[in-house]
Amino acid sequence: MTAGTESGQEKNGPNASGRGIVLHPHIPPRPGEEPAAGAREPDGRLEEAVGLAAAIGLEISHAEWVSLKRPKPSTLLGGGVVERMVGLIEALEIEVVIVDSALTPVQQRNLERAWKCKVIDRTALILEIFGARARTHEGRLQVELASLTFQRSRLVRSWTHLERQRGGVGFLGGPGESQLEIDRRLISERITRITKELDEVKRTRELHRSARRRIPYPTVALVGYTNAGKSTLFNRVTESKVFAKDLLFATLDPTMRKIDLPSGKTIILSDTVGFISDLPTHLVAAFRATLEEVLDADLVLHVRDISHPDTEAQRQDVIAVLADLEVDQDRLDNATIEVLNKADLLSNELKEGLRIRLLGNEPSVLVSAVTGEGCDALLDAIDERVNQGRLVRFYTLDAGNGAALAWLHENGTVRDRSGDGMSIRVQVDLDPADADRFERRFHTTADA
Repeated sequence: MTAGTESGQEKNGPNASGRGIVLHPHIPPRPGEEPAAGAREPDGRLEEAVGLAAAIGLEISHAEWVSLKRPKPSTLLGGGVVERMVGLIEALEIEVVIVDSALTPVQQRNLERAWKCKVIDRTALILEIFGARARTHEGRLQVELASLTFQRSRLVRSWTHLERQRGGVGFLGGPGESQLEIDRRLISERITRITKELDEVKRTRELHRSARRRIPYPTVALVGYTNAGKSTLFNRVTESKVFAKDLLFATLDPTMRKIDLPSGKTIILSDTVGFISDLPTHLVAAFRATLEEVLDADLVLHVRDISHPDTEAQRQDVIAVLADLEVDQDRLDNATIEVLNKADLLSNELKEGLRIRLLGNEPSVLVSAVTGEGCDALLDAIDERVNQGRLVRFYTLDAGNGAALAWLHENGTVRDRSGDGMSIRVQVDLDPADADRFERRFHTTADA
């Protein structure tokens, strides 16, 4: 799943306020069972859920994780937990309870009746954050599409206020059409319109990518778990001022900047929306147009919060989302640099141990986007990767052929040049396609 906001935009809409409770249902493995791959400790999941709630301005008055032997079909949570929360909600004057799990419409309705306050689940909370963060027209369309898809799944017969029958009045429905059917039809029509608009966005993005290929500049995409520091790193290496704050999903709308690498080669760096565990599939689908920048990138920088206790589980969540986007695993292995961010939060002993472990391993760089530590090494690593496969060519040009020399400087890396007044001999690194373009355009061949 995006940036370009001002600091004042960290404030959310009028509904993003009030007192809340966060509950994380935890189902421990049965005796003798191994924890599921990528499973987190409940304390970490609860902390993340509280962070999500804070991202929409809720004042969290109470947070806890509750152990469940098995989900209860009517309320998800056990009867004891539901009853215990009644007094707490009343005493703390709670306006909304966030259940950090997926709730069925029936479960949500029953909990709201028992607690006499608004209840939302993890998906609805993430949608609320996305709605508060989206700034571009495309971002707002993507959020609306995801929200409508979610709402359509909630239109069930258990919602009694939608069971009223309507007679046929104009375009509002035929004879006997229920309010439920009207709502479902109107939502489906709106989804169809948004999907068409996003298809236009997709075509426009593809035109932009085609234009960049003709330039061509390599594209490098930042991906990572939400709040891993992607936007802060983006600002550090591009000297930009996109919105970056210690909030989950601070970035939603895509931002791209040109930067020059140490070799002089220009690349386009793209910041993208952060990923998260249990990201609803319709959210991934809605943001596919934005995330296709990752699919098309020449190099992916996987930014990780190396100081986070669940950093390895977060890594697996990002890889899982990329797999949902059908990013080829071989490409991930061969065109990814792991950027281990937030080194400033590690002790010197931990940093030294990490550096030793990184020696000879998969491409990884330890950095701090806040202090700048390791950022030069990161740029060098990017430079080396985007220049892999380039050809070394020697050309002898007429001394007066300034256009050819300028073209080589713009599209390649000129390593050496010498001349005798009549001709210039140039050593240059070029992509194979650029070498072919140069030789065709200027009717020359490389020296033997």
